[in-house]
Amino acid sequence: MADFLSGMRVSASGMAAQRTRMNTISSNIANINTIQTPEGGPYRRKDVIFEAIPDARSFGEIIMSSDPRSDVQRVQVTDVVSDQKAPLLKYEPNSPYANEDGYVAYPNINHMEEMANMIMATRLYEANVSAMQASKEMANSALELGR
Repeated sequence: MADFLSGMRVSASGMAAQRTRMNTISSNIANINTIQTPEGGPYRRKDVIFEAIPDARSFGEIIMSSDPRSDVQRVQVTDVVSDQKAPLLKYEPNSPYANEDGYVAYPNINHMEEMANMIMATRLYEANVSAMQASKEMANSALELGR
């Protein structure tokens, strides 16, 4: 049963990571025209940083496992970083946010890139759901053998 739980933990970590990524992408799309933030200046595109970490296992699982040196790794979000690209400048001399040359700074966010990232995050989330479902079905099948 320990190996089934390990697989489920790995899949759950992938789902949580992709959910964080989806929230970040949604924030980027929602703020695509935000020219003023509390920090000053236009919104900065955010990106999620992932890290592979060893699967945390309980003492009982280590004792029951046939291979205690298993290199199963989960994923975790380690940081959400702001993009440091220069903002896009648009000529809008009548805007109260225009600089002395008449340009307004807009976030440097590519809508198509964000949509592609959203599709990828959705597909990866679905893949983790499928892997978790498969682990659950394998565990149920193993339990049925005992009947």
